[in-house]
Amino acid sequence: MIIDIHSHLGNILYPNGGDLIWKKGVKMEKIHDPQGDNEKLLMRTFGLGKYFYKLLEKQTTRGQRARNAIATLENLQNSLNEAQIDYTVCLPIAPYVTFEDIARASKKENRIIPFTSVDFTSVHDVGAKLAKDVSEGAMGLKLHPIIQRVPLTDNRTIEAVQQFARHEKPVLIHAGKAHYYLADESEKHVPEYGNIEYAEKLVRSFPNVNFILGHAGLFWQDQVRKKLGDCKNVWVDTSFQSPGIIRKLIRTFGPEKVMYASDWPWGFRMPHIKTVKVACRGDMSLERMIYYENAAGLLGIKA
Repeated sequence: MIIDIHSHLGNILYPNGGDLIWKKGVKMEKIHDPQGDNEKLLMRTFGLGKYFYKLLEKQTTRGQRARNAIATLENLQNSLNEAQIDYTVCLPIAPYVTFEDIARASKKENRIIPFTSVDFTSVHDVGAKLAKDVSEGAMGLKLHPIIQRVPLTDNRTIEAVQQFARHEKPVLIHAGKAHYYLADESEKHVPEYGNIEYAEKLVRSFPNVNFILGHAGLFWQDQVRKKLGDCKNVWVDTSFQSPGIIRKLIRTFGPEKVMYASDWPWGFRMPHIKTVKVACRGDMSLERMIYYENAAGLLGIKA
């Protein structure tokens, strides 16, 4: 059994992004897609990941945006079938894709596990909204400081986590500097808000909240391991990490704190399944933990 702890539906970069969920027959634009090259190598960058990302930043961003544009329910279902995924956590990023968008999709596809998000662009009772979402099925909270342009140390983020903590559900935060918009729209995001020091401050401020560090920090996984390896309230997901790095994450955080993820459609599921398989080196018990048991335990899902 497999749970993908990190995936998306809809256009998470623009207003009314939930409309994309319901489109049919959407295919990916045929352009150079550096992430596709990474996936063929099982995310092995041989220590040059940051260099290549900077060198190919424009092409990589275009490729990732092309992937974002295929995040329909139809395509998600096809990807679940292909990879034989039992459940996938779907992460909204308000205000572009909302909990309501994901919850509606989950009624059509019972393999979707909906998380909620916070709309930092509107004035509202955050605690009441989060409580309502949990009552309607939200299994966790997603924070994306780069796209939402709100650092993890901001008072609005602190309030949201304080309010959500009472529900005893995990908070998944994006970790790692990344680019989502091209130069002519650079004001729409703040890549520096993905820096690991922001995540560290938030995690240490809430020792009783269980945090999932998305992508284990991307190319900054070494900082994640160094700065947060002693935190008992931290889990990491494997999206965009190579087998060698996954083994390092297991050694740092323990095998019970590492979970399979693809970040679909930004990452495709099958290559990420293979990275975990290679990382586990035939240890079937370890595979079961990373593919399913760790996420199921964190989310309270019974087999």
